[in-house]
Amino acid sequence: MRADSWSLEWPGGGGGVSAPPSGSRSRSILHGNRRDFLRSCGASALALAAIEMVPGAFVTRRIEAVNLPPDQLEKFGAVALEKARALGATYADIRINRYRTQTILLRSTPDWATGAINNVPSVTDEESFGFGVRVIHGGAWGFAASATLDKDTVARITTEAVSIARAHSKLRKEPVRLARAPAAKDTYSTPLEKNPFDVGVAEKLALLEAASTEVRKVAGVFSVTGFMEQRLEERFFMSTEGSVLRQTIVQVAPEYTATARDLKTRKAKTRTYRPNAVCGGYEFVEKAGLVESGRRVGEEVVNHLKAPSVSAGRKDLVLLPTHLALTIHESIGHSTELDRAMGYEANFAGTSFLTPDRLGTFRVGSDIVNVFGDRVLPQGLSTCGYDDDGVATRRFPILKNGIFVGYQTIREQAHFIGQEESMACCYADSYASVPFQRMPNVWLEAGGKPASIDDLVAGVDDGVLIDGRGSYSIDHQRYNFQFGGDAFWEIKGGKVGAMIADVAYQSRTPDFWQACDLLGDQSTWQNVGLNRDGKGEPGQINAMSHGCPAGRFRGITVIRTE
Repeated sequence: MRADSWSLEWPGGGGGVSAPPSGSRSRSILHGNRRDFLRSCGASALALAAIEMVPGAFVTRRIEAVNLPPDQLEKFGAVALEKARALGATYADIRINRYRTQTILLRSTPDWATGAINNVPSVTDEESFGFGVRVIHGGAWGFAASATLDKDTVARITTEAVSIARAHSKLRKEPVRLARAPAAKDTYSTPLEKNPFDVGVAEKLALLEAASTEVRKVAGVFSVTGFMEQRLEERFFMSTEGSVLRQTIVQVAPEYTATARDLKTRKAKTRTYRPNAVCGGYEFVEKAGLVESGRRVGEEVVNHLKAPSVSAGRKDLVLLPTHLALTIHESIGHSTELDRAMGYEANFAGTSFLTPDRLGTFRVGSDIVNVFGDRVLPQGLSTCGYDDDGVATRRFPILKNGIFVGYQTIREQAHFIGQEESMACCYADSYASVPFQRMPNVWLEAGGKPASIDDLVAGVDDGVLIDGRGSYSIDHQRYNFQFGGDAFWEIKGGKVGAMIADVAYQSRTPDFWQACDLLGDQSTWQNVGLNRDGKGEPGQINAMSHGCPAGRFRGITVIRTE
């Protein structure tokens, strides 16, 4: 797997703990005591119940970060901006941010000696707080950050940022040019009904255990690993151009993975239930059908283990949104990042076959393929009010009737392709990370004619129906790829048959998308979220959604992976 791509290793099949944001100064406590854990949960009756469910060592990484009122934030911001101006900077901004990420994991596995089910929880609750200052001096960027917020430190860090910019300016061939961005004074908050951080750890663990119990009612299920992540970002942005922005972003992401094993043949298969991760509240977790879907998931993982391997050859594919989202992410999302196309990521993440000379003319998909970049999509994981350049977020076309028409851009990139405005794709995963171009929500428009999943299947004589994400491989230009999946069914004579296994398909990005001859209508469209996309050196994470309908693709090369 490439380091610049979405991670398969977290969370369902793993069981580790997430890395803190780059530059985080959160305190890490291993094998913490009872008092530490209660602090991580909140000193509540539910938290007390939760501690009783933890049989041994655990991890907690939470500290209480400062929660400053708006007037205090602006006073610190003013110190940075005045200092930057005094030192000759032509532009400066400061981000004072607080982050909190809570992960709840429950692994339900039979004891090897007794067969009794061990429900082993793991809870992390980490928080970081600090500020980062960007300046342009001598036509070059400078950046510095600190976890200590006081006037003297803000002034010192701003001076460091200017010193770094001065050093950079001696090496830079062309000065930084920022696209216009109207100054704004505004606030934005993710709409939510129920703050996920107000829900106790015990209640979350109980929900995961109930789902696990339902899955394990199916004979043949070996283990279940449930996972729930909640992330909070409180962002403050202030710039020398007059912008003052406050935003609160909340994301939730529940899922679980069931495993079936044949101890005689030493084979194992998994099936993951992954409802859409969203920007929103705990109400989405409650409505996600974690328990209600348990029996089906259990039956499918057992059938998957017994299923025969696919017969290789050219076949038609019907791809459900839970699978197609990752194909969109890797083949269209990453290939239309302008920094990648310009070679800025070449030494690490790679380049793109969609070079600027192909903008507006190159056919990527068939006429029915319309793809948008979007940071205003309701519940999209990348949705917010303003990006980390202080630019108001928007929706913009990437593929129009199959033709490549748009890049993801930030302020300093827009002029590379003759644009006067940024597409608002700037983001940093921490106050201590340098903001740069990150993928927004990239979604595929539903078909314009009524078409259900049954309609897509009805037109297939020999094919495969694929659900969920699996392993994948893609080259550094995002051109040649191979994708697996989570569950597969044979299609014969326009009907869905039994499950099959060991399926992957190979294609080139333009060949694949031009083979799309039918898209499901809006009733098949799902807003599928990915919350672990990696990019950059040092690496940063990002979350975005890839909404899409079910799609049908003709004559794709299918291989047997086992």
